[in-house]
Amino acid sequence: MKRITMRRLRAVVLYSLLSAVTASLLLAKAGQAQALPSPADPARQAAMDAWQAAATAGAQHRQLAEHFVGQWQATLNATGEAILGGRQIRTVYTGSMMGAPFEGISLSGYDNVSRQYTSVWQDNMSTGSYLTEGDYDPASRSYQYRGQWPDPLQAGTLVQVRETLRVVDADHHVLDMHETRAGKEVHVMRIEFTRIR
Repeated sequence: MKRITMRRLRAVVLYSLLSAVTASLLLAKAGQAQALPSPADPARQAAMDAWQAAATAGAQHRQLAEHFVGQWQATLNATGEAILGGRQIRTVYTGSMMGAPFEGISLSGYDNVSRQYTSVWQDNMSTGSYLTEGDYDPASRSYQYRGQWPDPLQAGTLVQVRETLRVVDADHHVLDMHETRAGKEVHVMRIEFTRIR
């Protein structure tokens, strides 16, 4: 329901902004424009305020940058950087997996509207984009992500995925991935990262 509301909110804000710009351009063409009109409609102003709140980078975004920006070494090499005004952390992974060259990219962020951490994954061993969402547990210093991905071994079925990304300290974190198949959750991967700068 929140996503539907957000789509409607985006449409209202974009429509309002486009209407104001169009009106300003038309008036300018007629030699009557001086400035964009200020929004007088309280509902329109509320929509613009909500959009601004949804788009503002905050404490969760600074926390992601603190935890993951930098160069990391593991079985894969990883370089994380803050992008889009600190709203996302883009991490590029390189190395080898199963004897083949490997490249992967993740985008990690915090959605102010859904109040969830999000992670999108893409790599050169698949053609999909995989989304997981979750929370941060300060007691265990862990991000807990959940999602579902198409199963390449059984077309048309989805695999439930759970990821735990634990921040050990400023220079170490551990990623554990679990998949649920036939109703049983199985630990399928662990990567331990060490910051090298």
